[in-house]
Amino acid sequence: MKVTVDQDKCVSSGQCVLNAGAVFDQRDDDGVVELLIPQPGPEYAEDTRKAAAACPALAIEIEE
Repeated sequence: MKVTVDQDKCVSSGQCVLNAGAVFDQRDDDGVVELLIPQPGPEYAEDTRKAAAACPALAIEIEE
């Protein structure tokens, strides 16, 4: 699994962090998504998929 984020699309909703806090974080100053683990292991796969699905801006892309 390879994850990419488009910080320009991000609307700072925090759904990524709520669903997969080990993989995503938010910048302190504006809340924009930060990718912590670009290639999360199987233990994070389900949560990472949930985070991508929950993103209202579709700023998270997953390549299997």
